[in-house]
Amino acid sequence: MARRDKHDLIVIGASMGGVEALMALVEKFPEDLPAAVCVVLHISPGHRSVLPAILSRAGPLPAVHPDDGDLMEKGRIYVAPNDQHLLVEEGVLRVVKGPRENNHRPAVDPLFRSASLAYGPRVVGVVLTGALDCGTAGLLAIKQQGGVAVVQEPSDAYCPDMPQNVLNAMDVDHCVPIAKMGALLNRLSRSPAPSGQRRRASQAIKREVGKLRGDLSMANTPPAGGRPSHFSCPDCGGVLFEQTEQGQLRFNCRVGHAFTGNALLDGQENALDGALWAAVRSLEENGAMARRMASHARERNHGHSAKRYDERAREAEKQALLIREVAMKGSLSPREDALPKEKIQESPSN
Repeated sequence: MARRDKHDLIVIGASMGGVEALMALVEKFPEDLPAAVCVVLHISPGHRSVLPAILSRAGPLPAVHPDDGDLMEKGRIYVAPNDQHLLVEEGVLRVVKGPRENNHRPAVDPLFRSASLAYGPRVVGVVLTGALDCGTAGLLAIKQQGGVAVVQEPSDAYCPDMPQNVLNAMDVDHCVPIAKMGALLNRLSRSPAPSGQRRRASQAIKREVGKLRGDLSMANTPPAGGRPSHFSCPDCGGVLFEQTEQGQLRFNCRVGHAFTGNALLDGQENALDGALWAAVRSLEENGAMARRMASHARERNHGHSAKRYDERAREAEKQALLIREVAMKGSLSPREDALPKEKIQESPSN
């Protein structure tokens, strides 16, 4: 059977607990796996990824960080480099900086979407352990294009959120524990891809992949079919456009930052945390400067000015202390004992 009729591309996304899951998975791969494997693992941009070395030791297939423009080969594992998205074109790997998605770079969904556009029914998409709902939108795109959707059994995952959110959003083809997944993917890679299953990709998917690829025709354009929301992008401050993609609520800005609802909440909380500490710093610096001005005024025997600067310093320090207490709590939920009694009583049933 022709090469184009095989499942010759496997794309995998993982987050929390993903290193151990990926090690257990690649250990079961055969040396002659007839598919290329692309992996995105969420990792902090401040940490150097050594995942290729770990996976190369764990299983029989060599794993590498690819460079932009590298050709894909069957029987090799390509791991997204630190702080860069991994995309695929027909037989070619693209490594790009690009806007973050769901607060991550590399992110799972860009890889999955690009694979769905380039390989259609030949793709096998896999979502492993991880927090929140990264991978759901991308796996929906793969399924829409006729590819195969696989998730780790949530009860088998270190963090079940990512696979469970996929199961909540769609009917997958396979849901298995990690111990059985290697054999499953080997079998799928040797099975024929269904013909006639590919559908026309949505403009939203084409736009998002095009922006990451650097397609100038997609630059400076709002999301297709999206409507302006009341929310701003936590990353760049631009307007977020709200859209529903196959039942999933998503938000995109003009630049290309993208969020699910859960990821947007997470991004807003991170932005709020930064804003609170910035306010503390600004107020404390303002208070310190007022103290310095008061001292300078006393040296010049300007008692009235010194008193005024002292009052200003006390007010700034008081405000800084209040905001510091809020930031230190690290929660947006007020304490029960701080609420009026009528606010904490259960509402009567209707």
